[in-house]
Amino acid sequence: MVELSADEARRLQLRAQGFLGARPQGGVPAMLERLGAVQLDTISVLARSHELVPYARLGPVGRDKIEAAYWGGRQAVRPATRRSAKPGPAADGPAADGAGANGSPTGGTFEYWAHAASILPMADWPLFAFRRRAYVRRGWRWHKVPEGVCDEIRARLGADGPLTTKELGGARAGADWWDWSDHKIGIEWLLDIGEVVCVERVGWRRVYDLAERAVPADLLAQDLDDDACLTALVARAGRALGVATRGDLADYYRIKQDQVDRVVEAAGLVPVEVAGWNRRAWADPGALASPPKGRHATALLSPFDSLVWDRARASRVFGFDHRLEAYVPKAKRVHGYFAMPLLAGGRIIGRVDPAREGRTLIARQVSMEPWATRTAARTETSATALATALWRAAAWVGCDDVRIERTTLPGVLVKAALASASPS
Repeated sequence: MVELSADEARRLQLRAQGFLGARPQGGVPAMLERLGAVQLDTISVLARSHELVPYARLGPVGRDKIEAAYWGGRQAVRPATRRSAKPGPAADGPAADGAGANGSPTGGTFEYWAHAASILPMADWPLFAFRRRAYVRRGWRWHKVPEGVCDEIRARLGADGPLTTKELGGARAGADWWDWSDHKIGIEWLLDIGEVVCVERVGWRRVYDLAERAVPADLLAQDLDDDACLTALVARAGRALGVATRGDLADYYRIKQDQVDRVVEAAGLVPVEVAGWNRRAWADPGALASPPKGRHATALLSPFDSLVWDRARASRVFGFDHRLEAYVPKAKRVHGYFAMPLLAGGRIIGRVDPAREGRTLIARQVSMEPWATRTAARTETSATALATALWRAAAWVGCDDVRIERTTLPGVLVKAALASASPS
């Protein structure tokens, strides 16, 4: 049994997630391959969550380059009337592609249900056969599928695809967001069972195509049984986390903990004991091959970043208790609408609730963890990290000024840190 300290486990996880050591090479495609999944979400403050994930790891990658890397350049060949909106600020930056003619080292991406709705490497298409089969056995997911609508959708995609739901006939039958049209019900069901694939997002709408056209034939032909799928996904989760409990491994791709138990040995993970963890854990053998060391990243994280998307794990590993308050009534929010964890020195030292007004990045509220301001030295270090993270984010989204409205840090210290970190 390998024994690890809590700090060793934390650093292993930071390195596995791309936050410790040399900046990951290979751009966005290599990052996606490393993480296995990048969660999507509708909320956009500084940027969409799937754009914030590579920014935190790779630096100021242009947002248009991020989208092109995720979707394999498909936007360049779609009709002009169906291309996505103009990219946001900071279109220039480090290259996002890095490998593969289709923008991925494995030949493209697709969107499917992983931790949640996520962008996944196309090479992992066969690994989700267990989930597609489960939907088929159930016969429905959110809504009962109207008779005949799937045949109509197949025919339309075959003749005219790829298409959005709007192009297929609209998403809603009424005003209620949950009142889906027959076409929306049908296309989402075909996505669930793998007959169609979401191959990109345009104006946040999914673009669907037939799987037989979007998925490489060799991947489409693979027919893995459930245990083979689960074994590969648990191994992938272990590699992405470095060290993890069975609950951590299950949560990464939203599989059941008893399924993890069934395949964890076959996945090749090594049983470990982590000091202070009251749960059994496993580690990726590659993570144990060398001690985690090197440069720590300083960055604002999306609340949906895979480093922190599992709240229980973030609490155990970082002592960080976080709740997304976007859906909490404004009067009851503690840290703000879209409070972004602030990572610095290998720890999560606080939260920033950002906004933009013209070319000014605003931190509506900055809440530091109590330990991060326990001494004068820690307080100064925290203020410097905050200023660095804010100015970097401002430059990335095309802002040339930073303003903090509320903070638990001393105002004079924050003002000095901002002035020192300012690129001007």
